Amino acid sequence: SAIAKFIEKKGEGIHHIAYQSDNITDELARIGSEGLELINEEPVIGSDKMKIAFLSPKTLSAVLTEICQH
Repeated sequence: SAIAKFIEKKGEGIHHIAYQSDNITDELARIGSEGLELINEEPVIGSDKMKIAFLSPKTLSAVLTEICQH
């Protein structure tokens, strides 16, 4: 998996931080308008059938960040 490869390469530690949103589409638009780089400009279906989107660690102090919506 992607997380296993991350741990293999960088060692144990935090892979990413996730935040829950009630409206991921609006949240992505707001985040993008503030100049943060989005990996996913539109939500995709992730684990547990949640809508998810990732923000680039390049604009967030090297922290991979995920927005989720049930």
